[in-house]
Amino acid sequence: MAEKILGVGSRVRHPQMGKGVIVQIRSDAYEIGFIEHGVRKILRDHEGLEVIEAVETPSDLATYEKMEASLVRVLRRFSDVQETVPLGQKWTGGRMVLYPGDKALKEKEIPVETFFHKIVMVRDRVRVMEQRINASNLTDEEKVDLEQYITRIYGSLTTFNVLFKNKEDQFTGEKS
Repeated sequence: MAEKILGVGSRVRHPQMGKGVIVQIRSDAYEIGFIEHGVRKILRDHEGLEVIEAVETPSDLATYEKMEASLVRVLRRFSDVQETVPLGQKWTGGRMVLYPGDKALKEKEIPVETFFHKIVMVRDRVRVMEQRINASNLTDEEKVDLEQYITRIYGSLTTFNVLFKNKEDQFTGEKS
């Protein structure tokens, strides 16, 4: 088949499946709808795929992979969607107990996993705030001022780094 990428709506003939219409373009393949075989993914360089009628591919073609990658970037940047951050093995199944200074009050006990999840949520929300500041219309001076506050927030949270399994997930504050 030709080197040219066919557009959605192009009609083709496959040696085993017969006539079909391209319904989706992927980075390495076409999704082709065949009357008797349904939609199948066929590699673009498949030998024997004959072009019956070509439809031009738009120059600004957005493939499924490109759209998916863009959507993932947007979700990571502007949402509260969290990646899975592993808790250090030694803390798994552990409990955290808070004892009040007033002996008349009862202590509070929570699973370490619950506390860790809250710490990760704070970390991720501070990251989103940082990204929104950088993408905003603030002046460079205003952005730098806010970045300094965020750096101090991270520095304050370094106490909780002991809970993280992986060093790259930990908080880092100002380097002196």
